[in-house]
Amino acid sequence: MLNRRKKRELVFLLLFENAFNGYSLNEIKEIKFLNEGISQDDLNGFVEEYFSEIIEKISYIDGLISDASLKWGKDRLSKVSLTILRLAIYEIIFRDEIPTNVAINEAVELSKKYGADKEFSFINGVLGGLSKSLEKNNE
Repeated sequence: MLNRRKKRELVFLLLFENAFNGYSLNEIKEIKFLNEGISQDDLNGFVEEYFSEIIEKISYIDGLISDASLKWGKDRLSKVSLTILRLAIYEIIFRDEIPTNVAINEAVELSKKYGADKEFSFINGVLGGLSKSLEKNNE
């Protein structure tokens, strides 16, 4: 059984495949992950729920990314950054059980692992700015 961090990373990989190739969750399962030793149980529940909910809310999340990244519209972002931001913003806004600082930290760690040099600084800045903006709006 995968821990939460590994499940989050798996969601990132699924979302990346979707962003890069446009594959559905079922297509991704068949093409990629079933042949890499990840069980069906690992894909069920948390992973499928996150993936499906992010895809469902993607227009809203992408709007927030465009607003928060200022000069860097979503089309100028790498697929890695875009995917990490989608996952983190989903957690910040729609997953009350996950503290904002945890979502940001996990996004930075994913960026260090999968992103280009210092891309994590950009991710951290965008998410930090977004979280401050959300705090102001909630006051």
